[in-house]
Parts: sequence; C-alpha cells; structure tokens
Amino acid sequence: MSMQDPIADALSHIYNSERANKSECYLKPVSKVLKEILRVMKEEGYIGDYEFIDDGKGGKIKLTLIGKINRCGAIKPRFNYKKDEIEKYEKRFLPAKDFGVIIVTTPKGIMTHIQAKNKNLGGRLLAYVY
Repeated sequence: MSMQDPIADALSHIYNSERANKSECYLKPVSKVLKEILRVMKEEGYIGDYEFIDDGKGGKIKLTLIGKINRCGAIKPRFNYKKDEIEKYEKRFLPAKDFGVIIVTTPKGIMTHIQAKNKNLGGRLLAYVY
C-alpha cells in the first residue's frame, strides 16, 4: 500500500477484492471520511455490512462484499464544484446517465451527488462507484 491517499487505497482494495470474487475484505487505515464513504456505498446497495475492529493500532474495517461493484475509485484531485456544475462530472466519471453515484462532501456532510443536487448543495468530489 502506498499510503499517499488512504481513501484511494481502500477503494482500489475493495475493487480488487470484488474482482477476485472475495466475500469480504479488510481495510486499514481507517478514517472518518472512509467510514462515511462506506456508509453511502452501503445505503446505495453497493456493499454489505461493515464493522470497525479496534486492534489497538488505529483499527481496521471488515467489509462484506456483495458483488455489486463494477468500478469504484477516488477522484483526484478533489475538484470543487458549484451546485449547477455536477452534470459535467457525472459525464466524466459515470458511464451512463442515472447509473452509479459520485460521492461528494458538502457543508451538510458526505452524500451522493443526487442527494446534494436535491438539496441544492455544491461541494467537493470524493469518489465514484457504479
């Protein structure tokens, strides 16, 4: 692991485990942002349950995979966007309209780009999954 970007490392680990038909994978290091990204992915039905395991060294997450991910990854650099600019990034990071989600951070917390659009919020791009 490169440890330059823990979120990118975690998402590529999820993707690689999914490709290898594994039923679970372990992620570390763990951050609040990573937990929030996993929460959104679970709400959207891309992953199963996950649990935080405290090993005394910062902890790790045990994640259940359900085989729903075609591709996921971190968006770098983390572009800022205004509430009316999200379509441009949808075209860039998602393969088709209404297919997949971009996970964004907004002043109201981490959510999908669709929720942010409905709440009329701009923010910063974190990751995509479809």
